[in-house]
Amino acid sequence: MKTRLFKSLTALAVLTLLATQCAAPQAAKPPATPAPTVAANVFKLGVQAPLTGPSASAGEQLQAAAKMAFERIDYKIGDYKIELVWIDCQSNPEKAIRAYEQAVTQDDIQAGILNWNSSVAVALMEVTAKYKVPHFFGMGATEVINEKFQSNPSRYGYWNFKFWPTPANYVTAVEDAIAAGSWRPAKKRAAIWGEDTDWGRGFGNGLKGQLQKAGWTIVEEQYFALDQTDFRPLLTKLKGQEIDLIGGTSTAPDSIAAFIKQADEVGLKSLIIADGLGWIGDWYKLTGNSSNYVMDQIPGWTTDKAKAFAEAYKAKWGKTPSPSSAGLAYDAANFFIKIAQATYAEYGKLNRDTLFKFGQEKVQTGKFTYTEGIVMTEYKYTSETAPDPVVGKGYYTFPVLQYMNGEGKVIWPLEWKTADLNAKP
Repeated sequence: MKTRLFKSLTALAVLTLLATQCAAPQAAKPPATPAPTVAANVFKLGVQAPLTGPSASAGEQLQAAAKMAFERIDYKIGDYKIELVWIDCQSNPEKAIRAYEQAVTQDDIQAGILNWNSSVAVALMEVTAKYKVPHFFGMGATEVINEKFQSNPSRYGYWNFKFWPTPANYVTAVEDAIAAGSWRPAKKRAAIWGEDTDWGRGFGNGLKGQLQKAGWTIVEEQYFALDQTDFRPLLTKLKGQEIDLIGGTSTAPDSIAAFIKQADEVGLKSLIIADGLGWIGDWYKLTGNSSNYVMDQIPGWTTDKAKAFAEAYKAKWGKTPSPSSAGLAYDAANFFIKIAQATYAEYGKLNRDTLFKFGQEKVQTGKFTYTEGIVMTEYKYTSETAPDPVVGKGYYTFPVLQYMNGEGKVIWPLEWKTADLNAKP
């Protein structure tokens, strides 16, 4: 009897304990780990520029302008986050090849934009062809790029759309001035000078041919290292040769500024063509009034939109931008953004294949152009002009300027002229 009673009481106690435990409030559960969110697609875009080396000031403007363009769209195109990969060529073709290949194989860029040096552009055409990476709007202007492109468009077409055609207006401007009587050269004797690169020699050869065709005699032709800054022996020699005109180019600010200043120091009276002097925003600080009477060929801040960009650039970066570097780079970056947005809208994805296809089928045929730029009215390409843009009024046009006290006066085209060409007294 006691045994049965003990078992009953024990069972009752167990049941009571269980009921008490069930009724007691349960301890709070730890918060659940949130499910990982799916990251947006990442599109890596290479931006090629000379961020160090002799042309670093131009590269700095390309980089700053590209950042400003992509900041406008918050680095987003469709459901892609755009990641910029900086490719520093150091103005050296061999270093450029290594840097670009690293960007392709390690950073996985799907496309590239911009470029400054012509020799670098020629070298990188092999890299973009090898990896089938479309590169848009390089500013290397040498005719060597055109020749290479046209020799095998299916291979070299990955170097898409030069953003700087070879300039050819200086001789026309000079001959128009001679015809109008505003300049009277004594003997039509000329000398060619420039950096020893594809760009420098290409520009020099083109200018030489145009001058000879116009009846000029080429007395001297000299090319020098990109980082050379002592030109007094050459300029003293030219001074003694009764030369009316010397023409050339350099992409290195220190080099071209030294050339201009030393020409003034030795008393050279020849009319000077210095293509590219105005590519650096603070060129006048480097040359002072030694740049008076020098001819150059660059665009300007001619519209309210362009002037607003120049002001915004200076406020953001604390430096004066050049239309030829910052301005064109800004237009190039925004043109690429428009192309990428249209590519995404058409194919639903953004990669090297869809961008190349859109570029070939829509941009190179002139069906897709860019009219929202700050430097040129319209950027347009056709199968006849590629890889160069369409050149002419309303499209891609550089006026020829002559500098005076830090300001460029337009002397050509004649319908835009604000001053006559003047010889150095």
